[in-house]
Amino acid sequence: MAASDTPTTGPDWPLAIYEALKAADVRQLCYVPDAGHSRLIRLAHDDPAIATTVLTTEEEGVALSAGAWLGGQRAVLLMQSSGVGTCVNMLSLLSSCRFPFLTFVTMRGEWAVFNKWQVAMGKGTPAAFDIMGVTVFRLERPDDAGEMAAAAARLAFDSDQAIAVLISQRMIGAKKWTEGK
Repeated sequence: MAASDTPTTGPDWPLAIYEALKAADVRQLCYVPDAGHSRLIRLAHDDPAIATTVLTTEEEGVALSAGAWLGGQRAVLLMQSSGVGTCVNMLSLLSSCRFPFLTFVTMRGEWAVFNKWQVAMGKGTPAAFDIMGVTVFRLERPDDAGEMAAAAARLAFDSDQAIAVLISQRMIGAKKWTEGK
């Protein structure tokens, strides 16, 4: 059995996010591999001006983002909602040191979920960020992706804020199990 995503049709929202990140001068993109972010990850890998880093855990991305800022660059972390819980302790670094932080989180455990284990963290993701002082935006419509990404980047990098953009599971598509050979 293998998992596959069935994305919703519509505007190329990963491209819109990528273009907003480029316009915001993001130079580093780190991620834990995730099918929901796959197009955005490929766009970053294809851009020689963006350094990409594959992480083993999501909290490494919080540290990488802080290090990028100290080194004079802007970074973004891509993760899925199931990884937010692993970041809670590391998120304290952001508020203690006032580092800007920007993350895009593909939500699981929502619309048309097949995996009941994803539901708890899907429900808890906004609250976990809120408790740690991270401002949360929710992206529900592909048409809003570019504008929201640009606004989130401005708020994060121009105001030294921690920002999380939650990407609705409906936008990334319902995952389903298929027979594999």
